[in-house]
Amino acid sequence: MEATVLIPAYNEEATVARVVEVAKEAGFPVVVADDGSQDATSEVAAKAGAQVVRLGQNRGKGGAVAQGLKEVTTPFVLLLDADLVGLRAEHLHALLAPVLEGKAEMTVGVFQGGRFSTDLAMRLTPFLSGQRALRTEALRRVPGLEAARYDLELLLTRHGKREGWRVLYLPLTGVSQVMKEEKRGLIPGFLHRLRMYREILRYYLRAQL
Repeated sequence: MEATVLIPAYNEEATVARVVEVAKEAGFPVVVADDGSQDATSEVAAKAGAQVVRLGQNRGKGGAVAQGLKEVTTPFVLLLDADLVGLRAEHLHALLAPVLEGKAEMTVGVFQGGRFSTDLAMRLTPFLSGQRALRTEALRRVPGLEAARYDLELLLTRHGKREGWRVLYLPLTGVSQVMKEEKRGLIPGFLHRLRMYREILRYYLRAQL
């Protein structure tokens, strides 16, 4: 197999198994980078068939990806979020194909026809999608990868633009995510979302300087 599915995860015991199972059904080896979870994310992911890399403390999404990459030996990598709903094997093959065929340096999956809330977010900010395919070595060479947190996707998007990558945005029909408000409760989830947006905005403003 030419690609590995890499899933950064933090407290995703309720959803990570299904994402791993879909990736395995599609024929890919799977690495789950558990970013210091306080629940059973690691155990659930391992039971579903993933190789699990456990971080001793929460380092953010970029840190988890960087740690997980140490276990990836294939020339290509598929990045997936751990909280996806409606994902199917054909979605993964569709994301990977243009990169394998040399038609793009990176693909980005955009939710379509899933739920209104996640579809709307994707229409407004498709460059923040965590579903991507690219060469493993290209991902390893992204400056600042290990330090990235919620701004990981913006970092990848900006790096690709600087490098002149051909980037294709592809529809992931019927796919959505579990919202933070659903995971954590309305108020805690909303506050978590605000922190995420603040971090993304801080990176965006810093990049303009």
